[in-house]
This record gives sequence, structure tokens and C-alpha cells, in this order.
Amino acid sequence: MVKRKDPERQRIGAVNRALGKRFEARLDATFEYYRARGFAFVEKTPEPMKVIGRLEQGRFVACYEKKAQPDYKGIIKGGRTVLFEAKFTTDGRIEQSRVLPSQADYMTQHEQLGARCYVLVGFGSGAVYRVPWSVWADMKTHFGHKYATEAELAGYRVSTAWNDTLLIF
Repeated sequence: MVKRKDPERQRIGAVNRALGKRFEARLDATFEYYRARGFAFVEKTPEPMKVIGRLEQGRFVACYEKKAQPDYKGIIKGGRTVLFEAKFTTDGRIEQSRVLPSQADYMTQHEQLGARCYVLVGFGSGAVYRVPWSVWADMKTHFGHKYATEAELAGYRVSTAWNDTLLIF
């Protein structure tokens, strides 16, 4: 028996993927704005791929490997390293487990060496929050559970400039 896919779940998944891409594009535009003005240089971390087959004319078949690094890395004017993991949800809460253990280790090691590390959380409402890594890593202490709602993140909300640039720094 062939299991049919639920069209409603497929629609919801497509909408969520589109909103997530929009969130990422908004972050990319924000970081480009800061770069163009000489305030910061933050770039997207390329996702590692593993080649699993070769085709003709220089083409290949590949799959993504697990990510070990955060989504964005860079430097703020003055020399401070900054790292961002970006997460988007249309749910009313964001789970701590959305950051992989390997990414958490990476963020923790960098923070211990003086980097500024954050999780940028976008919600379906359009609001964006810059959560310090130390808060994200210890959600249980800060929020009483291993997730955060928009209301609980209110103190970390990022303002938006007239041109939709996120005021992250």
C-alpha cells in the first residue's frame, strides 16, 4: 500500500520553507547594509556538501552533511568576532534543540574566547529576537523549560529601521 502525502501538510511545509528563506534574505540584506557602511563584515557560512556521484560535463550529485558551524560568522568594527545561528518558526515557541549539539559546542568555544555569540530567532509574526548564546544554552534556568515563547524573548527583540534593516548591533 502506497502512503499518500497529506496535501495540507505539504502546503504548510512549503509556506514555512518560503518564510524561512525570506527571514534568511532579510538577514543577508541586513549584514550587507552593515558591510557597506563599514560597521561589520558578517557572511553566511557555506553548508558542507559531500559528493556522492559524478555526472558528465563537470556536474555531480551531492548531499548536505550535518552542519557543525553557525549560520553566520564575522567581525564587528573594532575587532570583535561575532557568530549568529539563525532559526525561524511559525510556531508560538522555539525549541532549544533546534541548535545541534555540534553547533552548540562551536558557539560555546567561541564565546569562551571572547566572541559575541547569538541565536537570531524569527517568528511568523515578523518579529526577530537576538538571544545571547549564554541565555539560549541555559534556557531551563532562564525560562523554566527548554524552549522560549515570543513573550519570553521580548527583552531581546530587535528593532527594525525604516528600510527593513534589522538593528542587530
